[in-house]
Amino acid sequence: MNDVRDRLVGCFQGAFPALSRDAAIGATVENVKTWDSLKNFLLLTVIEEEFQLQIPQDDLDQLRTFAEIESYIASKTKG
Repeated sequence: MNDVRDRLVGCFQGAFPALSRDAAIGATVENVKTWDSLKNFLLLTVIEEEFQLQIPQDDLDQLRTFAEIESYIASKTKG
């Protein structure tokens, strides 16, 4: 999980450069003021590229925090 977390922090910091590591790990749609629909699209695109997966439209509503995204990625990349 640590590798997933480190890579995901990088994705968040790519989309939200002002976030520290701790802020990225605690990020939610509610506490990151710049997390709008455009940034969400950018973030998810970066995540899809980093983890070589496609996130179906139906799954997007459940991906509103770092923790939710981390759990989602972990469940999709187990192997």
